[in-house]
Amino acid sequence: MKLSICIPVFNFDVNELVNDLQSQISSENLDAEIILIDDASNREFISINENLQAKVSRFIFLDKNIGRSKIRNLFLKYAQSEYLLFLDCDGKIISKIFLKNYIDFIKTKNPDVIFGGRKVSEEKPDSEYGLRWKFATERENLPVSQRLKAPYLDFQTNNFVVKKSILEKVPFNEGITQYGYEDLVFSKDLQDCQIKIDHIDNPIFNNDVETNVVFLSKADQSAKSLAQLIKNDNNFQRVSQIRLAKAYLILKKTGGIFIYNLIYKWSKSYITKKLLGGNASLKALDFYKLGQLIYYMNKS
Repeated sequence: MKLSICIPVFNFDVNELVNDLQSQISSENLDAEIILIDDASNREFISINENLQAKVSRFIFLDKNIGRSKIRNLFLKYAQSEYLLFLDCDGKIISKIFLKNYIDFIKTKNPDVIFGGRKVSEEKPDSEYGLRWKFATERENLPVSQRLKAPYLDFQTNNFVVKKSILEKVPFNEGITQYGYEDLVFSKDLQDCQIKIDHIDNPIFNNDVETNVVFLSKADQSAKSLAQLIKNDNNFQRVSQIRLAKAYLILKKTGGIFIYNLIYKWSKSYITKKLLGGNASLKALDFYKLGQLIYYMNKS
């Protein structure tokens, strides 16, 4: 089999996504399978999705949440194909030849890793959802021409294909147990092994709109994850390309952490309020994340 479509599921209705994928497999007679692994979702979502067991090759339900890195590695146990396509469960297919685009590229190029990209609505949402939308439009939804300038830094895990043998050689770092930076660490590991990441124009639509409260909470989690990575990476090789880590290391070398921390503590309440309002600049978000990173680095 050529392609295993691997979808980690957590508290999201994936019926539309699976039905759209299955429709493309059937209409194009594609050599592909769909595998779902539910990462201990709430009973409500298990009930919504369990009917899909009859439509996919495998649907595994985990009793305990194992996180974003470990669950991706788990698909190696069940995938039968040469290539694995990973999709986030909140993705929406927007091209009728989405799967065919990947399979045609695989047949032509025999790649190791492919990133197809992502999109969100071009229409600005209500301010309650503005922070996540601004981050996506300014930093994530990049055209292929821009992604090719920094193929490892601009790689994301929401919509990518990897050769099974490559993922067996370079698995996701299971030391990252919380949200944040598992994609950049994975791409850094690929780069260290001189494994090429190809970029093509084959995006999926980000179908889950997060409130500012939820997104800021994830920003805090990502800062905590990065602190864990830095503490476990004595020579900073794995985090050397992460912009937030670079900023922290510069402050550390120049002795600026104490002063930054004082300013952050003084202004945190104001910055947080601006961010939750949804209209703050992403520089304010960077300031918040660096402050939280310093907090977690100083925490024993």
